[in-house]
Amino acid sequence: METLTHDGAASRIRTGLFFALASATSFGLSGPLARGLMDAGWSAAAVVAARVLLAGVVLLPLAIHQLKRNWQLVRANASLIAFYGLVAVAGTQLAYFNAVARMEVGTALLIEFAAPIAVVGWLWARHRQQPGAATVAGAALGITGLMLVLDVLSGVSTDPIGIVWALGSMVGAAAYFLLSAEGVALPGTVLAAGGLLIGGLALLLAGAVGIVPLHATTDPAVFEDFTTPWWIPILLIGIVTAAIAYVTGIAATRRLGSRLASFVALTEVLAALIFAWALLGEAPRPIQLLGGALILIGVITVRLGEPTTTALGDPETPADTLEELDTPSQPGA
Repeated sequence: METLTHDGAASRIRTGLFFALASATSFGLSGPLARGLMDAGWSAAAVVAARVLLAGVVLLPLAIHQLKRNWQLVRANASLIAFYGLVAVAGTQLAYFNAVARMEVGTALLIEFAAPIAVVGWLWARHRQQPGAATVAGAALGITGLMLVLDVLSGVSTDPIGIVWALGSMVGAAAYFLLSAEGVALPGTVLAAGGLLIGGLALLLAGAVGIVPLHATTDPAVFEDFTTPWWIPILLIGIVTAAIAYVTGIAATRRLGSRLASFVALTEVLAALIFAWALLGEAPRPIQLLGGALILIGVITVRLGEPTTTALGDPETPADTLEELDTPSQPGA
């Protein structure tokens, strides 16, 4: 039984890592695609609103099918779905847009992608999950690599309001990983579809009242070696970089836990560099490649610091149970 438990846990970790990398890669594609649309006249908020609303509509039929008319499950998790949509989806995007309006993009991204540290801190403070030496070392390597990838040392803004907005985007990103691990009885597709629809409507409302600029065009999108109609990158950015990205991200977090999943997500920055090279002709510099290597080493270090055996590997344990990963032990549990 011990062997079966260990093998089951190892298989679950491997599957979780696959989903996490798929999610990070999908998210990484969004930036270069969005750049092509924004160069064609789209505002950033319009791109994101179209992205998340399209993803929500695509996932909605699958979510309804998975519910099997169990609407009580939605009512029981209504606050989770709403919080996920307003904070993890819309809140993160709004905070990031306002941050980059006042400071360098690299600095804002660096602050936002410090979310794994916020996740570790929350799990330590809330659930008494003290990080081990490997987690601390992996965090240091990952953040160092992130600084090199983003090349923030070439120019750093200290606008205090911009920093506050960037910290807000970091909180939203951390909430994404923490909320993705909640409501394990709720199918991940239902959480993603509901959250994306709520987040998209919130972004439309924010644009309507003037919090963010909201405008789009039908001009073709121009990339490095080709030009394409506007609707092709919109479909890709909605289906691949949102629908697939959010669903696989939730699946990864429910297998790896918030802490490890948030560190694997740092590879999104490396994926974004590769896609920017392919689609926009923005070749990464050697220092950025070194940073990407440090991020990967940091993720591996954090993974080595995670427990190697867990009750999650027991074949009799439900596939989406995460209490052993993200919940403190309770008497009689």
